[in-house]
Amino acid sequence: MRCHPSALHNYYGTTAAAAAAAVKLASLALIICVGVAGNGALSVALLRDASLHKAPYVFLLDLCVADALRSAVCLPFVAASVHRGGSAWPHGALRCRLLAVLSALLCFHGALLLLCVSVTRYLAIAHHRFYATRVNACVCGALVCAAWTLSAAAALPPVFGAYAFAREEEEEEEQCGFEHRHLRANDTPGFVLTLAAVVSATHAVYVKTLCFVYDHRKMKPAQPVPAAVSQNWTFHGPGASGQAAANWIAGFGRGPTPPTLVGVRQAASSSSSSSSSSSHHGGARRLLVLDEFKMEKRIGRMYYMMTLSFLVLWAPYLATCCVRIFVKGAAVPQVYLTAAVWMTFVQAGVNPIISLVFNKELRLRLRACFPWCLGTQTPMEPYYVI
Repeated sequence: MRCHPSALHNYYGTTAAAAAAAVKLASLALIICVGVAGNGALSVALLRDASLHKAPYVFLLDLCVADALRSAVCLPFVAASVHRGGSAWPHGALRCRLLAVLSALLCFHGALLLLCVSVTRYLAIAHHRFYATRVNACVCGALVCAAWTLSAAAALPPVFGAYAFAREEEEEEEQCGFEHRHLRANDTPGFVLTLAAVVSATHAVYVKTLCFVYDHRKMKPAQPVPAAVSQNWTFHGPGASGQAAANWIAGFGRGPTPPTLVGVRQAASSSSSSSSSSSHHGGARRLLVLDEFKMEKRIGRMYYMMTLSFLVLWAPYLATCCVRIFVKGAAVPQVYLTAAVWMTFVQAGVNPIISLVFNKELRLRLRACFPWCLGTQTPMEPYYVI
């Protein structure tokens, strides 16, 4: 018995489509689980642990909330669309439009927030004193509110019919989104170019930060300097390194104030054995300038990896949008379009993984908040750098 070639073709085509749908559903289920569980657990750790109530982690908390919202609200509709086989949207045009606006809102918010983070990272490295005194949790909260406001201003106009919008994207991308056509027939080029400009500006700030670190690491020609002056082991003058002055500020110096430190308040002295033991148990803070600087660099490395992942995962989709907008009649292969769309979905669950990989402090705090699922808890003992 021989089968007709068209029947075999239809059979293999149906089997391939079913296998592709199964792979899509499995990947979406994994992304949703990682996005909701990872971002939720990290958000709980950031809220419960008082030691993480710092300026840099305000941004991380907001990123986790936004990614968890996207994983819990937007991606299940995509899974339902894949399960239906890409048929027409059954929930009405208004819900499709609201879902598209929410996706665009979260996308713009992530890009704008990473731009704010890059600026604060530059201040923490290049202007550490200004950052330590002026940039606090309230300032970071204000930046978060500004990012939400700007992203809402960019994403909300389609709700009121201000821009061209269509839901036919559901059939190609299996999600509700803005329609991307030639620039003469659509209003989305501004969205794409704005997002590309924000991502480019973010990386430009990080490049400037790297240039600053590199310039301050370069070896300078040796220059003879006079010997440092000291009356009580707090060296000052042209030949001083600054560490002795830091020790004096921390409370280790005795005698009169060095001339270069006049007006600087000295911490309570704890040079004697009794006062030293009481200060260690009482939690008196020493001068941790070098340690804090290294911590800021580690946090900056973590945020840059988040920014780099945002660029890598969103670049293919932005490229397809640009091709549709600026090349009239251009056809994007469906395989490439699907891969690009799914890469944007992956971005919703990648930030918690990057945070735990590049930030040891977060790993320890998360283990302390959830000891039952991360093994035994490592004791956190205070340490002092002099």
